[in-house]
Amino acid sequence: MSWIVLLLAAVLFFLSVWIVVPAPTMFLLTFAVGAPEISPILLVPAIVMAVLAWRGTGRVRRAAFVLAVAATVLFAIPLARYPWGVAPLSLDTLLAGVDLGQSRVARGVAFAAPEGVQLTMDIYRPMTAGPHPAIVQIYGGAWQRGAPANDAAFAARLASRGHVVFAIDYRHAPAWKWPAQLDDVQTALAWIREHGGEYDADPSRIALFGRSAGSQLAMVAGLQDPGVSAVVSYYGPVNLTNGWREPPRPDPIGSRDVLEALLGGTPDQMPERYEHASPMSYVSARAPRTLLIYGSRDHVVRPRYGRALHDALRAAGASSELVEIPWGDHAFDALPGGLSGQVALFHTERFLADVFRR
Repeated sequence: MSWIVLLLAAVLFFLSVWIVVPAPTMFLLTFAVGAPEISPILLVPAIVMAVLAWRGTGRVRRAAFVLAVAATVLFAIPLARYPWGVAPLSLDTLLAGVDLGQSRVARGVAFAAPEGVQLTMDIYRPMTAGPHPAIVQIYGGAWQRGAPANDAAFAARLASRGHVVFAIDYRHAPAWKWPAQLDDVQTALAWIREHGGEYDADPSRIALFGRSAGSQLAMVAGLQDPGVSAVVSYYGPVNLTNGWREPPRPDPIGSRDVLEALLGGTPDQMPERYEHASPMSYVSARAPRTLLIYGSRDHVVRPRYGRALHDALRAAGASSELVEIPWGDHAFDALPGGLSGQVALFHTERFLADVFRR
């Protein structure tokens, strides 16, 4: 029995460590993302293991007790730093996931075929007739992978709350270099403006929403488009030159290789392309309303980049809001019902409701 308690305590301690230790590999990044998000759930067995070990005797039980107590303390960190007075926390959502409500979905709607590459989108609509505000959802994946079906739960949630969500596709690096990805986003926007009414959308009210690489696309497209009402960015890169010159340490995704695959070379070889692909290049007083959400522990796209863009937008006279989630790592919303997912969803829904209020 003592060895079983020790083993369980060691597993819990291993999971808890990634709440404070940066992940050096993609495999370990999974734990660094997930452990804080479900830490209230993991806190319960950690306390149970501590009690069981404390009631026993011997070196094995003492070792289990130390590990279990350490895990308990680490699992408690996100709860201790939760913004209780701002964003509500639902235990039901944490256990069962986000309430998706009801929506209608049309999958695989073709919108373009650049150079023979078929691009489609999934369209999520409210159950009620429109016109409704339009959200263009752009997936992440280092510009190299992903599909419109990614983040379907988030799209369904927004649709159930009165938005038409267009989850779009774009061509991937390294086969397709920049600005092919931006061209595809802009083509999708043109298609939505022409055909969005057929899906109960109001093309005069459009927000762009993206995660990571998709956030970079949303920001570059949205900051240049006077017809876009708002941009919502989750942990998006904003200065690609600096991102290459100052890669994170540790760097679980190989940031320089990712950027070179997208842009075709280094900043010294392709300076204009790096500048063209950086959202910071498009800051102006005419920028749409912007919501930037970053995890303070993000070791892929460090939150200082989000702060820099926020400060630049505010200095230019544009409207920008910045939310930092103290325990959040990159892709913190991979578990939509987790702690960070609930905080981000609260701020996103509040922001969109304010942008599109009549």
